[in-house]
Amino acid sequence: MYTIIDIETTGNGIKGNKITEIAAFKYDGYTIIDEFTTLVNPECEIPYFITSLTGIDDTMVRDAPLFAEIADRLQEFTKECIFVAHSVNFDYNVIKNEFKTIGQEFIRKKLCTVRLSRKLIPGYHSYSLGKLCNALEIPLTDRHRARGDAHATVLLFTKLLRTDGADTVFKNFLNARSQEATLPPGLSKEVYEKLPTMPGIYFFKNEKGKIIYVGKAKNIKKRVLSHFYDKATKEVRMCRETTHIDFENSGSELIALLMESAAIKKHFPIYNRAQKKTIVPYGIFTYEDRNGIMHLAYNKLRLTPNPLITLYNPTDCRSYLKEICETYQLCPKYCHLQENVKQCSHYSITECKGICRGDESAVVYNDRVTQAIQQLSSKKDMLLLKEQGRTPDEDGFVVVKDSIYLGYGFVDKSVEVSSWEDLSAFIIREKDTLEVQQIIKSYCARNNTTAISMVTSNAIIS
Repeated sequence: MYTIIDIETTGNGIKGNKITEIAAFKYDGYTIIDEFTTLVNPECEIPYFITSLTGIDDTMVRDAPLFAEIADRLQEFTKECIFVAHSVNFDYNVIKNEFKTIGQEFIRKKLCTVRLSRKLIPGYHSYSLGKLCNALEIPLTDRHRARGDAHATVLLFTKLLRTDGADTVFKNFLNARSQEATLPPGLSKEVYEKLPTMPGIYFFKNEKGKIIYVGKAKNIKKRVLSHFYDKATKEVRMCRETTHIDFENSGSELIALLMESAAIKKHFPIYNRAQKKTIVPYGIFTYEDRNGIMHLAYNKLRLTPNPLITLYNPTDCRSYLKEICETYQLCPKYCHLQENVKQCSHYSITECKGICRGDESAVVYNDRVTQAIQQLSSKKDMLLLKEQGRTPDEDGFVVVKDSIYLGYGFVDKSVEVSSWEDLSAFIIREKDTLEVQQIIKSYCARNNTTAISMVTSNAIIS
């Protein structure tokens, strides 16, 4: 026995989403045995866009029963029946959550007519209820009202029951070990089964092939499945739009993090929130003015000739210059910590020896600036992080050269890499960003790898 159900609600999520109308048909596979249809008072305002879609407004539900008042009837009506709906996880989870708010459990076996349709009658451009009914010439009246949609689902379900191979498909979908009822309605089980259980990144795509979410994981398959169990509004919407999942293996969590960051900035997926902001890098550089005095200054990296160091906001640049200025007794004016002044008068830096007042020669002052630059340059080494490869036969690696992230790569273990030139051929070049700098810095701090991983650029790489 089946109960074929459709609901109208106050929104698109699960938590906090309230039912405004419910329709259920008890069906034995041949005949509709019983029907239960009612408006429901959601005890909250119905958003305007929902009223525009369904025609249900606050006035219509004002005198309707509360969910608590129909709960017992709904429990009895669906008892010992398989719960059937178009995109079943949405309807089922909203109803289950309504029961939970009144202290009752609601557990039923489920079948999804979207997933069944994709399996039994493949090849249609869209499997939305309206477009599928139109393609199959199934009458659908009162669209976006619970009874009209539920009745059309009954007719669709009848057709699916009579399709060749239906017995096997239905039995598989109802198997307790099958994940068919858990997967998004538009995603085939075959796509999910191909996902690996190793580290990497994954791409959720909609029916147009557009990437709508990028994630990373130590275990791609396990992490993807967790999205389908998440009842947060964003996750529910994202999963309902997902019709395909691509992936890339990374071999390690560190490389997965770096791959994820690059992919988010490249594709700008709608359901990713973090790492989408473009942060402008800045560079500290030096130049000599017409009086022969060497300056230290900062500017946006794209406008900076031969940067000594890259930072990611003006505040950090000023802090760095302040530290250099104090350490080498440089002038705040010529370190551009004070602008448009004849002589420096910094509130905390008082070590200036008078280059701005003519008390010190440019030659002597420039010597200290040169020392500061040499100190910065002496720290410019290569950070090489060796990681697990995507297979047992290869190694992964991450490279930061002269404080700038260059990218990551993979090398077959049979290949001898003995120099920077050898290694550079295997690098997958990526942009240096604040996010990747933070990822690498955090990794080094956790793993205490900075000291043992620092090698000069002409060292032998083993």
